Amino acid sequence: MGFLTGKTALVVGIANERSYAWYIAQSLAEQGATLAFTHLPGDKNAHRTNRAVEALGLKGAWMTPMDASNDEQIDAAFTKYAEKFDRLDILVHSIAFADREWLQPGKFTDTPRAAYLGAVDVSAYTLVAMARRARPLMAKSGGGSIMAMSYYGGEKVVPGYNVMGVAKAALECSARYLAWELGPEKIRVNIISGGYLRTLASSAVGGADEITKHVEQHSPLRRNVEGPDVGKTAVYLASDLSSGVTGETIYVDCGINTLGL
Repeated sequence: MGFLTGKTALVVGIANERSYAWYIAQSLAEQGATLAFTHLPGDKNAHRTNRAVEALGLKGAWMTPMDASNDEQIDAAFTKYAEKFDRLDILVHSIAFADREWLQPGKFTDTPRAAYLGAVDVSAYTLVAMARRARPLMAKSGGGSIMAMSYYGGEKVVPGYNVMGVAKAALECSARYLAWELGPEKIRVNIISGGYLRTLASSAVGGADEITKHVEQHSPLRRNVEGPDVGKTAVYLASDLSSGVTGETIYVDCGINTLGL
């Protein structure tokens, strides 16, 4: 018996075995949760996600294509989910996007309108869009836990993070408003602000190597965050251990956010 036995989770955002979503899924599965997944449309994306899920020991896991920037595809994915599962207890939002051309130190001022709006759409608005579809399923289950991934660059300037920092700030604020509106239905919404982890998304940020070195040298734990650190925090947020926690941004970054220099 684990903390999450009997609960069902929909995980959005597994790209490979190095993504935060993968470590979250690993921890949820270890605690007994039943997992379902989405992947970007296309055979190549389906294969990549399926390979990552199989690495978790979950052969034959349910998954469906979904481009979160398309409302019709979100509707279709949640409809298919509801046809397969009779409850939704946990929703993991672990997706973000920004054109890497504008994720370089000194390039924020030149960010085009389309790149700015696109980053906010995929990285922040999609949380609202998914919460809207998850709401009736979670309410029917007696409540639920929604969580999304952020980074300290949404609160303080991290040179090179640029428009992604703006999008993460919008994501964190959106989570607070969702928490207030969904709270009466016992649906909790929280953010995990994970430290820098080398993933497909983070590798696009200019100056990433300097971030890694700085955290190793100066964070209170004198190391960079690891995937399981975030996975275990996700278990806490998904379980009844965090029954009174909502609208929060929880830092899992080895303490680097506490420093003034």
